[in-house]
Amino acid sequence: PMLIDDLAEVDYSLNSLPAVFQPFIDLDLKGIVYPSGNYTVPPYVASPFTIPDQSDSMLYLAFSEYFFQTYSFAYYAAGAFNTTIAEETCSYFNISTEIFGSIIPEVAKYSATPYPVMLKLMATEVPIISLEQDSFTVEIQGSMEVFAVLPDSTTQSLFTTNIAANTSIALNIFDQKVMGSLCLNR
Repeated sequence: PMLIDDLAEVDYSLNSLPAVFQPFIDLDLKGIVYPSGNYTVPPYVASPFTIPDQSDSMLYLAFSEYFFQTYSFAYYAAGAFNTTIAEETCSYFNISTEIFGSIIPEVAKYSATPYPVMLKLMATEVPIISLEQDSFTVEIQGSMEVFAVLPDSTTQSLFTTNIAANTSIALNIFDQKVMGSLCLNR
């Protein structure tokens, strides 16, 4: 396996010997992503797929849903989908207990004085990645805990909320750059 970063490694070894034909060579690579140093078999089953016959380009790459599922699983297992948005970042975007108090009356009752906040975001399940005709969809289940940052630098948990997001991402190549568009479905 080759190290992607500190959190994950990819095994792109050959599944079988290369098939050499007159006009092309077919390489069947594994494409499994593991949490760094943990080579246990992912809880997914790879489905075989074929690439449509085309001959107008020099190189074709195909990625299966299995590759993206193992990618998502590896990063989830490594805790990459858990993050804390610090008080300084929230202050920059003017997010405070006052903002949450205008939406949730209980927060307003608790915090009459506006305090800066800190957000803790966590994925509660492995994000699901599905390939579609011209894009792919990412479904994320998670939670967000909101903390008030008090004057003595301690934090007080205000509330926790569950989050479910479904987004579509379409990738295109423009002027030798990969460009993406993101759409929040729900």
